[in-house]
Amino acid sequence: MTVLQGVLLVLVALGGTAVVLVRDPLRQSIVAGVFGLLLGLLFFAFQAPDVALSQIVVGSLALPSMIVLTLAKLARLQRPDE
Repeated sequence: MTVLQGVLLVLVALGGTAVVLVRDPLRQSIVAGVFGLLLGLLFFAFQAPDVALSQIVVGSLALPSMIVLTLAKLARLQRPDE
């Protein structure tokens, strides 16, 4: 294992812990996006570029976008009729 792989493993562990500890859903989606990016970099460091690209697209772009859009829709539905 290289130093880069070790550092990325530690960062992924810290990122996963941060996702769990953040309580605000909007901030949690941002932290989850950063975690997805770190996980993609880890896959790339372990020489799995196809898995890394999939993880970066899904984990750092698609999932946080869906969460933010869902939160926006819920906020709009919870607003009293004006």
